Amino acid sequence: MRTFLPALKIFLVLTVITGLAYPLAVTAFARLFYPLKAGGSFIVRNGRAAGSELIGQSFKEPRYFQGRPSATGYNPLPSGGSNLSPASLAVKTQVEAGLAAFLAANPGASGKPVPAEMVFASASGLDPHITPEAAAAQLERVARSRGFDSDQKKELVSLIVSLTERKYLGILGERRVNVLELNLGLDDIK
Repeated sequence: MRTFLPALKIFLVLTVITGLAYPLAVTAFARLFYPLKAGGSFIVRNGRAAGSELIGQSFKEPRYFQGRPSATGYNPLPSGGSNLSPASLAVKTQVEAGLAAFLAANPGASGKPVPAEMVFASASGLDPHITPEAAAAQLERVARSRGFDSDQKKELVSLIVSLTERKYLGILGERRVNVLELNLGLDDIK
């Protein structure tokens, strides 16, 4: 009993500190200094959240740019990859089907290398970005389905360039375009 009561007190004090005080302090700090990120990094359009800049969405209509495939159907709760081996027959079948679907939807990309992210899901299954090359591979389809003339097509190319994020610190990662921001900007082209 002499060791039990002090151990219980220490347990309760540490539970309050690490289970209550610390998480509340970190949350308050984040909301104070990083309100957009702490709130989910939502992109707000016309007073409504169009989505998060951190979580990919499914865009199936030909008039929109499509993001990476998702192993979770873009559901953030069970985020993750398929956990299949790269040598798996299921992965091979999935990649072949994804490649065929991409080329069928984007006939202008035929005969050119297809950007890998248009066929392979990311590790989280929720990546909201594609490379500028993947956006360029879809440009003809999007412009054609919207009936864009040559000036609007140039505006679309400028949009892709303006939304292209550079490598972090100039060396880490890849250049990328957020698909949700690209599609929202696309809707603004008259």
